[in-house]
Amino acid sequence: MVTAPILVTGAAGVLGSRLTTELLARGTEVVAYDLRPLAPADGLDVRTGDVRDTDALLRAAEGCAAIVHCASALPSYPKTQIRSIIVDGAASMLDAAKRADVPHVVHISSTAVYGLPRLVPTPEDHPHEPVDTYSAAKAEAERLVAPHRADRCVSVVRPKTFLGPGRLGLFGMLFEWAEEGRHFPVIGKGDVRIQMLDLDDLVRAVRTVLDAPLETADDVYNIGAAEFGTIRQDFQAVLDEAGYGRRIRSLPAAPAIAALRAASALGISPVYDRLVRKLKADSYVDTAKAAERLGFTPLHSNRDAILRTYRWWREQPTDTGGAAGATSADRWRQGALAAAKCLYPAARRPARPHAARTEGTLHDQPQDRSDRPADRTDR
Repeated sequence: MVTAPILVTGAAGVLGSRLTTELLARGTEVVAYDLRPLAPADGLDVRTGDVRDTDALLRAAEGCAAIVHCASALPSYPKTQIRSIIVDGAASMLDAAKRADVPHVVHISSTAVYGLPRLVPTPEDHPHEPVDTYSAAKAEAERLVAPHRADRCVSVVRPKTFLGPGRLGLFGMLFEWAEEGRHFPVIGKGDVRIQMLDLDDLVRAVRTVLDAPLETADDVYNIGAAEFGTIRQDFQAVLDEAGYGRRIRSLPAAPAIAALRAASALGISPVYDRLVRKLKADSYVDTAKAAERLGFTPLHSNRDAILRTYRWWREQPTDTGGAAGATSADRWRQGALAAAKCLYPAARRPARPHAARTEGTLHDQPQDRSDRPADRTDR
């Protein structure tokens, strides 16, 4: 176990803040680096700065046993910002690690580097085939990381889209429609399988990499849920939780995809093109290497992650006070998609809508993982 200080970039973000909390809880000192300061805590050294500021990162990295590079951009950011934050930020972090002689770097990448692979489950050695600015930036950042293995241990963690309290993004649309008692549309039959990941499992994976022998940690690892259903099954779980008896409804694939891509191109929809295309085919990665080399197995299914996030979302204020989509915790403006609500009228809330489902924590409740018919049902 690492006991010397660990530098966490993007420490005020969803992943960075959750990881920081976990590290502090087990007695590891943390240097928290972000544009947004964190609240003071025992064992926490808060540093405020831009991830592209190499000198500031160098000062933060001095004396650290490892750097966990969580800082990133969202796919919803302007294209120039996406590349600058992801690629230039990785370059600054790596330069700081070299100059401060930090022995271990954990780079949080993304399975987006594979683009839209036809090979599923997708292994770590699959070629990078980026299809948009975000996936191209993630792939370019990884190319910067690789040469540094000659001087230090570099772990690359590639998570699937991860969800949990604080991590919302486009799932806010599903949650809002469910809360209003509306049916929710999916493209085609909704029978594609898209793997996701619970935030706590991602944090556990990072901790496992930090604790692993350096010769084991010095590798690339896919991380994703071991258990996941179809989009229809996983999304239907949210509608069931809402308690209105609503259902996932299919839309004809070709016209729905054309309309979404056109709305995205016109800037009147938050659904970016890669996501639209990803919904057409199965998307999941091979996680055998993490299981065999690290001994890491996720604890949560897709359904666990989605429902835990939905329960957190229900407790949040309607207006976060910031620009929609500026952070992964924001409620997204639906743009032209909001007009589709007229096709799915809201229902009246039942007098007592499944109250028992929201009692206690997710871990206290038995998880129904049975295969039900198709009327029960991803970044």
